[in-house]
Amino acid sequence: MLCILALAVLVPLAHAGTAMTGASREVRPGDTPQGVLEAFRRGELAGFDPYLLQRFSRQGQGTWVVLLPQPPLTGEERVLSIYPPPLAAVTMLAPDGTALTQSLDDFGATAHGNGRLAYRISETTPASAPILLRFEPAAVHASPVSFQLQSWSEYLQADARWLVFASACFAIMLAMSLMALCMAMMLRDGTFAWYAGYVLCYALIQGIQTGYLFHPLGLTWLAGTAALVSSSAMALSLAFAAMFLARFCELPRYAPLLHTPTLTLAVGMPLVVLLRSCQIPLLQQTAQVLIGPLLLIGTLLLLLAAVTAAVRGARPAWFFLVGWTPLLVLTALSSSQTNGMLADVIWLSDACLGAGAFEAIVLSLGLADRALLMRHDRDLVQELADNDALTNVLNRRAWSESVSKVLASGSAQPVALLFLDLDHFKLLNDRQGHAAGDRALVAVAEALRHELRPHDLLGRYGGEEFVAMLYGIEQAQAMQVATRLCRRVYRLEIPVNDKGLILSVSIGIAMRMPEDTVESLVERSDHAMYRAKLAGRNRARLDEALETPVRRPWPRAVESDRRA
Repeated sequence: MLCILALAVLVPLAHAGTAMTGASREVRPGDTPQGVLEAFRRGELAGFDPYLLQRFSRQGQGTWVVLLPQPPLTGEERVLSIYPPPLAAVTMLAPDGTALTQSLDDFGATAHGNGRLAYRISETTPASAPILLRFEPAAVHASPVSFQLQSWSEYLQADARWLVFASACFAIMLAMSLMALCMAMMLRDGTFAWYAGYVLCYALIQGIQTGYLFHPLGLTWLAGTAALVSSSAMALSLAFAAMFLARFCELPRYAPLLHTPTLTLAVGMPLVVLLRSCQIPLLQQTAQVLIGPLLLIGTLLLLLAAVTAAVRGARPAWFFLVGWTPLLVLTALSSSQTNGMLADVIWLSDACLGAGAFEAIVLSLGLADRALLMRHDRDLVQELADNDALTNVLNRRAWSESVSKVLASGSAQPVALLFLDLDHFKLLNDRQGHAAGDRALVAVAEALRHELRPHDLLGRYGGEEFVAMLYGIEQAQAMQVATRLCRRVYRLEIPVNDKGLILSVSIGIAMRMPEDTVESLVERSDHAMYRAKLAGRNRARLDEALETPVRRPWPRAVESDRRA
């Protein structure tokens, strides 16, 4: 979607409007508009192509610019646009002597363009009349500008396209930042907050440089502070990016030698902002001199750190590079334009805006990917903490916590608890060794797991003891399940000794009562299990309180069972 919007905005910028020639010279003491126009007609001004980017001197008293429309000429209302909009004021002097001054942060009644300075030329002005402009000197470095002369309808179409494109880019950056701030609070992870700070600072930079914060948003409180706020936002964006990179790309693990310089950069840039904002001229000038080199050094440091982390296996670093590299390239190209290079690439300013939105999306995807990996790792750690390392069923702690939650849920569904103890397991260990005992435990656990339902809670209580909570079954069904488990274990035919003794299991069953806890259920089922042992092993017995007064011998689960 961003690509489509970018094409719709950037392509028409290359060739649109009425052809013009241009010329310029610095403002001299005693200059008058009429004298400048006469000097232009005599060819005393330096010519340039208005449709290519042109940088005017910020020294002295400013620069005169004369634009001369070329045939075919029309007598309709036209609009002269200056793009990208300069920070310094620009005055257009009409043939009738009136003057119209505009600047990026001007909030006068005159209609402004969005993303550019725009001057309306009425249809009463001769189409062939030269257009005289005066550029005031800039307090900071002057960005190169280009000119367009369009009909009123052409201008409105171009202005609407740019407004849609810019609004979409800023909306994406703002939405990604707000989402990251919410995630930072929910997950208590500062990485999301550093990302949000970085994206918001970059959006602020673009909002000032494109004029979007002034027109259409109309933030009047920014008037007169554009240069200070923009340079401060640049320094802070680098600081936030450094903190974000350090945590997002795990520099202490993947690039430890670059971690400390990155944090130093993150701390140093806000100090430069404080110096730039103070009221001491010497400190302000020092900060202004330092901020450019620090931005360059800091950018190269972050790029080196990201590449190093990516090469050494940091998956998030690749997201950082994919999102940040296009913006870095475009920023470098924009910087080269201030030195007179790439004068025909007038769309770089808007491309940087689109790259900012693209970076916000890519880094958000990287954060989502990082969150998924962290969740996977957390689930893995939780699984390792909850499962018995040998049998891979729940360990005693995790099983007890899970059963406690079921009992605390208040459900009226019946609950049966089975306590299982392997018969003759100590003899198996003594005769065949612990390795054979471990293999037997693994086989029994696997058999029990396959015999029970997926939502039944099976755990290893300790040694050769297992426990199982059966949810939603009555006493008779619990007895059937327990008998089936006895048969399943016996049919594994795990030999205990060389006399034909087979490993079996004795099971005690307790049904939940209203006042039961996990401990009381385990205690009653444990007692029932000992009664099964005393009754001959390889069988299941109910809790004594559940049995009918008329006692009948319980059938053996497997008739061929031999006692040790």
